[in-house]
Amino acid sequence: MDRFQYLAVMAACVAITLPLEFVLGARVWRRPGRLVRSIAAVAIPFLVWDVIAIARGHWTFSERYTTGWIVAAGVPVEEVTFFAVIPVCALLTLGAVRRMRGEGSR
Repeated sequence: MDRFQYLAVMAACVAITLPLEFVLGARVWRRPGRLVRSIAAVAIPFLVWDVIAIARGHWTFSERYTTGWIVAAGVPVEEVTFFAVIPVCALLTLGAVRRMRGEGSR
């Protein structure tokens, strides 16, 4: 089970914040273009950073806590998942807070 730990944490993050879309009306999923741009703004530069750091031997990932599935250039699937899940969770939280404060979603 250890090798799925990173993915399990990402799944838990989604499971905890996804109800904010439905219960508090965060409206993140209703704007797919905005969501994709937000994820890309985080994922692209940090994936490039990861690729460079891995290639230079400055950065590694634990074989114990990752599946071993490599997406490209030594970057594990868990890292790509991280760069998608965390921005989504942040946007869900921000959207819910704005709705609760009566600010709507911008």
